[in-house]
Amino acid sequence: MGQTVAEQILSHRAGKTVKAGDFVVVEPDVVMSHDSLTPGIIKILRQELGMEKVRHPERLVFVLDHVAPASTVGTADLQNQVRRFAQEQDVRLFDVGRGICHQVLVEEKIAAPGKIVIGSDSHSTGYGSVGAFGTGMGSTDIALIWATGRTWLRVPETYRVIVEGRFPPGVDAKDLALKLCREITIDGANYMAVEYHGLDWMPLENRQTLASMAVEMGGKAGIVPPFGVAAEHFSTPEWLSIDPGAQYARTLTVDISSLEPQVSKPHAVDHVVDLSDVAGTHVDVVFIGTCTNGRYEDMKAAAGLLAGKRIAKNVRLIVTPASSRELARAAADGTLTALLEAGATLTTPGCGMCMGRHQGTLGEEDVCLSTANRNFKGRMGSPNAQIYLASPAVAAATALTGAITDPRGC
Repeated sequence: MGQTVAEQILSHRAGKTVKAGDFVVVEPDVVMSHDSLTPGIIKILRQELGMEKVRHPERLVFVLDHVAPASTVGTADLQNQVRRFAQEQDVRLFDVGRGICHQVLVEEKIAAPGKIVIGSDSHSTGYGSVGAFGTGMGSTDIALIWATGRTWLRVPETYRVIVEGRFPPGVDAKDLALKLCREITIDGANYMAVEYHGLDWMPLENRQTLASMAVEMGGKAGIVPPFGVAAEHFSTPEWLSIDPGAQYARTLTVDISSLEPQVSKPHAVDHVVDLSDVAGTHVDVVFIGTCTNGRYEDMKAAAGLLAGKRIAKNVRLIVTPASSRELARAAADGTLTALLEAGATLTTPGCGMCMGRHQGTLGEEDVCLSTANRNFKGRMGSPNAQIYLASPAVAAATALTGAITDPRGC
C-alpha cells in the first residue's frame, strides 16, 4: 500500500510501516523550544518529573526570539535562566538577534528532509517547508521528550493540495496561503498533514510561508515534498518520495494563475476576501515580518514598491527581519536603505510585534495590516485593535496610501 509523505517519515522513525490512524512512539530528531516557554518546561522537568538532566541534549535547540531583546526585568531574568540551563546541559542556543526559531532551524539545516522536528510553538509546521514532519506540542509534552527522548503521535490523515499554474504579477505565496485558509477553513484540516503538490518550481521562502500557515487550517503538519528547487539546498533521503499509491483523505486543486491578492479580515484567519472587497479601509500600522513573511524576499518586494517614495502621514511601518542572515542580505543590496528612507522603523530580528508583547504593540482602536499569520482578538495587543492579514506587496502599497491598497495599481 502506498504512503503519504507524513506516513513515510513516521514509518522510518518508528522502524515499521504505519498508516493514518495508527499510534506510534518515536524519537524526534530535533526538539525546539523558545524563550517564552522554555523556563516553564525547565520547571516541569525538575519539579514535576524530578529530573535534572535532559536525555539527549544534542537533539535540543533553544532560540531566544519571542521577546528579543527582553522588554522587562522579569523577561530578562527568565532568558538568563534559559542561557544558564543551555550551558549546563550542553544544549545549542541561538541567542537574541539571531532570529525566529523556524527561520533559524531551516537556515542552519537543523530541520531537514525526512526528519521529525517537534517545537514548543504551533508554527513548527513551518519545518515542513523542507520536507520534514514539523509539529508543535505543549510544554508538558516537550518536557517528557527532554526526559525520555521519545513521544507518541497518532499518524495523521493527509489533506492533499494540488497547485496548478503560476502566480500572476502582484500575487505571491501569502495570497495562496490565505486562499487555502478561505477554502479549507480554520479547522478543515484538523489534525491532518497538509501535503502540497505541484510546487517543484517554488523557491524555499514561498514554501516556508505555506508550511507555516498549515496550522491555521488546523493542520498537525504542513509538508512540501523536498523536490525541485528546494533539493538544491538539502539532501533528501532515498526512502522519501511522492508515492503514486498514497491514500489521501481529501484533495483540493487550486489554479493560481488567476488568483487575486487576498486579505484576511478581523478576527479570524479564514475570514478571507479578495482585496477589492476591503480596498480603501483605513490603516494606522503596517507590519512586515514573522516566520510567515519576514524574509529577504518579503522585504525586497516591499522595497520595490516603496523605493523613492514616503509612507503616508500618520502611518507607522514596522519591519522585523526573520533572522540576522535575512537582515544582512537586505542590508547588502540597498533593500533596507529603501525601506528606511521611505519611513520604515526597523526592529531586532525575531518575532517582533506578532504576538503583541513589544516592538509595536497595538493600542485601543488601532487598525493594522500585517504580513503575520494570525489576527485573533488581542493577538498583537489591545483586543479592540483590528488586524488584517495580507502579503508584503499589499503591506507596502497600504503603507503608501494609509488604506488597504492593491499593489498591482502602484
